[in-house]
Amino acid sequence: MVVIEVVRGDITEENVDAVVTAANESLLGGSGVDGAVHRAAGPRLAEAGAAIGPCPPGDAMATPAFDLDPPVRHIIHTVGPVWEGGDQGEAETLASCYRRCVQVADELGARSMAFPAIATGVYGYPADQAARIAVATLRSTPTRVKQIRLVAFDQETCERLTVALREQ
Repeated sequence: MVVIEVVRGDITEENVDAVVTAANESLLGGSGVDGAVHRAAGPRLAEAGAAIGPCPPGDAMATPAFDLDPPVRHIIHTVGPVWEGGDQGEAETLASCYRRCVQVADELGARSMAFPAIATGVYGYPADQAARIAVATLRSTPTRVKQIRLVAFDQETCERLTVALREQ
């Protein structure tokens, strides 16, 4: 059974097999978490992303981790939904992001992975709703992954994820 935990910190410093990044469709790098992951992994990450992209919202694709420190071996790129009020299938797309990342991790043989709060930054997804969707989806998705860390960059996100984890 998978163990899910919430931590506050820098996702690029996580001690896991795979790090998830909240990417844009091009997989060439962006702002927020994706920018931090790209800076930490080095310029080869954008080249690898260009070779496999684009990635549609709700899907996930993997590249090597390049310059991230071991044991991180893989970066899983997923594209969250842009919040448009909640009636455009955003919840289903966000749940698909988490589900597909776990499926890709299984394909890669990863036993541990770290997630950011997908789509809650510039894509504008309400953080409370996103936290509940993340936890519910991760708890209901069958996997061989043993450890999932939900990594919050700030205290507010950490608290919302912690509440969602306790409630479900």
